[in-house]
Amino acid sequence: MTHRAAALGVAAFMLAVPAQAQDLSIATGGTGGVYFPLGGGMAEIINSHIEGVSASAEVTGASVENVALIARGDSDIAISSADVVYQAFNGLGDFEGRQIEDLRVLAALYPTAIQIVTLADSGISNIEDLRGQRVSVGAPGSGTEVGTRMLLEANGITFDDINAQRLNFNETADALRDGDIAAGFWSVGLPTSSIMNLATTRNIAMVPLTEDQVAAALEADQTFAPFTLPAGLYEGMEEDVQAIANPNLLIASAEMDEDLVHSIVSTLFEQQEALIAVHPVANDMSIGFSVDANPIPFHAGAARFFEEQGAELKDHQRP
Repeated sequence: MTHRAAALGVAAFMLAVPAQAQDLSIATGGTGGVYFPLGGGMAEIINSHIEGVSASAEVTGASVENVALIARGDSDIAISSADVVYQAFNGLGDFEGRQIEDLRVLAALYPTAIQIVTLADSGISNIEDLRGQRVSVGAPGSGTEVGTRMLLEANGITFDDINAQRLNFNETADALRDGDIAAGFWSVGLPTSSIMNLATTRNIAMVPLTEDQVAAALEADQTFAPFTLPAGLYEGMEEDVQAIANPNLLIASAEMDEDLVHSIVSTLFEQQEALIAVHPVANDMSIGFSVDANPIPFHAGAARFFEEQGAELKDHQRP
């Protein structure tokens, strides 16, 4: 169950920020995923409830690019997957040699499931069947690409073993529909519009993971967790499908004004119903989830908010 703002004691009024009026850029993702509409909903809430701040959602390449945008100061707030945030903060993976120590978390938003989609008559029923096939691994610099690489490599498959196509969500759906690829990866909240639209024109199938494949992925990256894609999620999906999921985080630079961050975080929780109206994934946003899912320090303004709500931060989460 989500924590409603009324239970948190967050005041429902226009929050004044003791800072000069400013424009905020929110880095999101492609239009076929969840990041963009959710970021747009956040921008509307900020514009309506925080005095002197004008926010806008920007289309980007998603997680990896978003972290870089925060590091360069080209965006003020961004959404990124927890595995990418953890790698960036610690200088691992795609961020080896370019550690971003000023990265901070504002809140955890919702879990993202890695969904592997193929056509029902493709003959693909296991990730081992992807070898030698044309497969969309996600847009360049996206959390989908990072998660896909991690999942496959944890199970002995590299991008060299497949014909990797770096397509965004809409492009992946179009390529599957047209028979240009055999399968595609989505790392996105449920349900996602591009898969829903594909399922209305083609008979799709979700590729499940085995218990051993899930265990190998979790050993490789502890920011992931086992996850079940429920039957009926998409048209023609008659059974539950085993997958893995990764939290999505709202991030900013440690240099962002503490009072402004406190106002943003408290306002988003107070206006959670408005976010749910934009996309149902916002049901998963809660105080507890934010603390459980965050692998790096909170921003000072966010930490102050969560502690005001009685949350006990872990040592690695303190600013």
